[in-house]
Amino acid sequence: DQSQVSDAQVMVEFENGNFHFTFPNPKNVSEFSMTLFKGREKKEICALHLSKERVIPESNVTYCEMQNSSSSTTFILKNLEGKHIDIYTYCLEIFLPPPYIECCLKETYLYVQDKEDCFTLGCVPWIIIGVIIFAISCVCCVVACCLRNKNQKSDSNSLEYNSEYVPMAAVNAAKKPRI
Repeated sequence: DQSQVSDAQVMVEFENGNFHFTFPNPKNVSEFSMTLFKGREKKEICALHLSKERVIPESNVTYCEMQNSSSSTTFILKNLEGKHIDIYTYCLEIFLPPPYIECCLKETYLYVQDKEDCFTLGCVPWIIIGVIIFAISCVCCVVACCLRNKNQKSDSNSLEYNSEYVPMAAVNAAKKPRI
């Protein structure tokens, strides 16, 4: 049996915030390697080497994971950001049976939209200003309450000085100066 390298359909899916690149394994092959490259310079992101005895995953980045079944190989790119926008290329190398075959199956341009959070939108200065205004208004309320209580006490104290003389004569109560 000859090894077959057909123009197999590579499936690119977006699921739960992750990109899944799935392609069928070559038929009648006992040892092969699938590699995912990024960019025109073809920087290796992750690879999966399969032989009859074992499966060897290899990843050069934290955002790439691999899954393998008897029929397909899947590269999963997780937690992507705008800096991951690029062209991704999938290549297949067949080692056994001879002859050695190397081919690139497909190129896909991957666009990732950055999440807009409060830091990128510039909300942080407004949040800080809001907290400062809130703190100042709280301090003003506390000072106003303290002054009001002090004034009420001084009014009640000033009436006590002359309280027994009020019915006898019209005497102005001595008032303490207010702040």
